Amino acid sequence: MNTTVINIKTELQVKKKAQVVAEEMGISLSALINGFLRHVIKTKTFTFTAREEPSPWLIRALKESREDIKAGRVSPSFDNAKDATAWLNDSNARYQNGDKV
Repeated sequence: MNTTVINIKTELQVKKKAQVVAEEMGISLSALINGFLRHVIKTKTFTFTAREEPSPWLIRALKESREDIKAGRVSPSFDNAKDATAWLNDSNARYQNGDKV
């Protein structure tokens, strides 16, 4: 089997955590990366998942969003894009609770 070396740069903690995961799966980090590369070649796709903790900014944004929803500071529902666009461009548009946008 012909092999070659691929050098990549990654954070030290990323490498260490990936090595632990690979070890838990009973394979080497090289085997894990080779498996990933073969999957990309075969499917021409790759998927990343967000299993990390959300950032403080995202947590604040979600909290604000929930507060807006509870307070009725949301747009009405629309059946089509034309009505939604008209509402967005309307200087007198109101949220569901009656507040001016």
